[in-house]
Formats: sequence, C-alpha cells, structure tokens
Amino acid sequence: MNMKTAFPLSFLLCSSSIASAFVNPSSTSTSVITTAVASSWRQQPRSSLSLRRRNNLPVLHMTDDDESNPLARGIDSVTWLPSVYDSSPSRSVIDAATTSSSDEEEEGTTETLPLFPLGGVVYTPNSEHILNIFEPRYRQMYNDILMNGSKRFVVSMSHPSEEGRFAQVGVLFSLEELKEVSEMTGDQVKYICNHRVTGRVRLHKVLNPEAWENRDTYLKVKGTIIDDTGDLTKSDDDEEDEGISMDENISKELVTTLQKAALADAIEKTPEEEVLLQSFSDLVEFQHDLSEDVRFTRASVRSFGVAEGTDIDPNLWTSIRLWQSYAEQRLVAGQNEMQKEFQERLVEYLKKEQGKDGGEAELPSAIGFQDLSPELQAELIDLQKRMTAELKPLLLEQTLSMQKILEAADHDERVELMRYFVDAERKRLLAKKTLKSMFGGEPAMVASKESSISETTAAPSSTPKPMSKVEEEPKSQLFADDEDAFQ
Repeated sequence: MNMKTAFPLSFLLCSSSIASAFVNPSSTSTSVITTAVASSWRQQPRSSLSLRRRNNLPVLHMTDDDESNPLARGIDSVTWLPSVYDSSPSRSVIDAATTSSSDEEEEGTTETLPLFPLGGVVYTPNSEHILNIFEPRYRQMYNDILMNGSKRFVVSMSHPSEEGRFAQVGVLFSLEELKEVSEMTGDQVKYICNHRVTGRVRLHKVLNPEAWENRDTYLKVKGTIIDDTGDLTKSDDDEEDEGISMDENISKELVTTLQKAALADAIEKTPEEEVLLQSFSDLVEFQHDLSEDVRFTRASVRSFGVAEGTDIDPNLWTSIRLWQSYAEQRLVAGQNEMQKEFQERLVEYLKKEQGKDGGEAELPSAIGFQDLSPELQAELIDLQKRMTAELKPLLLEQTLSMQKILEAADHDERVELMRYFVDAERKRLLAKKTLKSMFGGEPAMVASKESSISETTAAPSSTPKPMSKVEEEPKSQLFADDEDAFQ
C-alpha cells in the first residue's frame, strides 16, 4: 500500500465502483486508496504477465448440489475463447465449438471486428454506455472505425483468472457520438465516446493474439453478429427518418414508445413467462415484508417485461438490465454497511485531532494513510481483507449470471435463466423471513443465521448505477414507492 496516498473522506474505500472490481485497465494508479475488492481484480503489472493464471478466485455460493443450477460448473459455466497465450483449446472452448453453427458463416454474417475487452463488466443489448479513450492502441481503433465507416466494435468480458482470455459471447458497440477532449485533458484522454449496444456477437477466433502482449495495436476477432435490436437491419423508411426535424423526431419517438407499450400489453404470455412474472412479484413482496435496504418498488411488478425482442417495451432485456442494477445496488449497500463503522471512527479521530489544536475548522476532504493512527491503519487493512472475502464471491456470481444470460441461445432459455435467478433470491428471502419469525426479528441473530445459509442458497448479486425501480433505505432512500418509480 502506498503510504503517501491520500483518499477522499467522503467515500473512503469507494474510490472505484464495485462493478470495476475485476476490470482490467491497461494501467493502474496508486493515487487513491482503493478497496481490496477492486485492486485484487485489476490487471497484473506487465512484469508479471508470465503468471497468466491467477489462483486467488473466490468460492461461488451458487455452486451447490442443485443439478439445475446454471452456474454449477463455476467459471466454466460460461464459454470462453482460448487464451491468447494458449494454443491448445480447453473443454469450454470445445463445448463452444459444438454449439456454433457453420450456417452462420455461410449466410455471410461472420466478419472481422475490433475487440475491446472491458474486464468483468457484462453489457446487454439496447443499452447505452460512455467510454473515455486514452490508450494509444484504442485511439488507433477509433480512428480506424471512423475512417472505414463501420463505427462499431466488439466488447467481451475478460476471464477472471486467466490473462488474455475472453468470453465467447460479447456485444456489439455502435459509436453514436465522439468528442475530442485531448486539449482539455492535457492529452491524458483523447476521446469521450457514447455508444449503444446494437446486438450480440459470437466470437470464433482472435486473429492477432500477439497484439495482446506487445500492445502495438488492438485485437481483432472473427465473429458472428446476432441482431437483437433491429438496428442492424433498418428499413429504407427508418433511414429517411434521419432527416426529419427535432420536434418531429420527438413526436415520432413518443408514438413509437406508446406503440411498444401497447404491444407489450396485447401479446399473450407463455406459461414460462407467467411463472417468471409471478416469481418476481413474490420476490418484491418478500422484500417489502422484510424492509430490505435495497428493494424493488411495487410499481415495478406491473412494468416487469418478459416479451421477446426490443420492438416491445418493456421487454425481457429491460428486465435483465433492471435485475443487473438491483444486484449492483446490493453490492454497494453491502460495501457501505461494512465501512460505516470505520467511517464513524475516522470522523471521531479527526475531530479529536482538531481539538488538540484548539480550533473548529472543517474536516479535511482527504487524508493520507500515513496520517491515520496505527489502530486505524490496522483496521483499514483488516476491512479491505474482509470486503475481499465477502464481496468478491457475490460480484463474481452476479457477473457470471449476466454472462450466462447473454450467451443464452434463445428467448426461452433467457426466461428460464431469469426465473432461476429470481427464484434463488426469493428463496434466500424466504429463509430470512423464516429466521426472523423464529428469532423474533433480532438483527444480529437473523444476520448470523442468514450468513450461514447463504453458503448453500443461491444469492445472485455488477457498476453501481441507480435504477428508478430499486430503492434503498432507511437514511438514504433513493427511490419513492409510487407509480413514477419506473422510468
């Protein structure tokens, strides 16, 4: 740990979002003290690249004896490409090869695309994301996709334990807006780019694996694009709409939104979709009965989409993103709860130190690790270790759950996966409710018992981003439980 490092008092250990916990940035900074959860998943220093397998992976809570558990094989429950360092394919790669169709290549949908690995973050179709581009090789990538007019590239999750290995199913980022900011940032950041995910991509092969280590350029892959949004097959009428005025465009978007909502109500649901809806409704009631710190609003039940495709709103993909944000909120709430006591002790320490000077100045906005008392330094280090042990497994489970949904073969399989994960959370809360009734609702006792059963009960839990259908309480209630809680 850097003893000269200062960290903001306002967030202490939250200097990076919990969802960046195993992002692999190309360079790491020691300017801020980060949680052990975050730092332990970052890319290894270049001097240690030869240690391509990391063995400090947490044990997943969901890998129990349930044969129906989609994560029963742990990390190998999702499919991965071979490592760029490894010429011999692993079992998961062989499994993936048996599921890929040669018909896709015959149809001409397989093409060469740039690859931008973004750590342990899983993205979903029809979502929007902003990236800051600073690395030379990715500056080159953006220059290339602008010059050739494609304006798109693949984003795939990195393997949490093997360097240079990526998930076989990624998403297609389509560039919508690019801002040149090199002058404003002293060339530390070249571009700020806005993207929309317009589909998924099944990756077949990394074409230039040597580029991963020498960093001379970006990776390129051969992949098959799966159009999940319809944007890749726009009709002539859609292209003509690009020339209409802003007011006309807003009116058209409003009409389209209303049409999508009407379609969602009119479409008859399959039995499996009905089961998923009922499971989600039961989960929300459990959350409110138990006054969970992070919970869905009751209004979200009526807005929980299960329809296929994105021409209907809400649809299953919007519900998947909602579930992802719920898991993110739970992780952040757990992180905040764990560091709350330390925050209070730190404030007391600072006030005491100020009292020695006889002044009542404002508390500093940042404090160096070396300025803490030996007791607080030891407590901070212990807190980092505990956060790593308790939060990393939940983070990994959540990420693998979303990746499993992303690579599902069809809508029915995605519905089944969502039902399993919702049911797992519902069962966890049912067990908690039972314990609460047994022990009279004593928080310490219930929390202790709940922790012991969480080892065998699935509790799917990824980059905190407030969702309008999730609320957190008591003191920092983020969302009201009313009809407007869903956006």
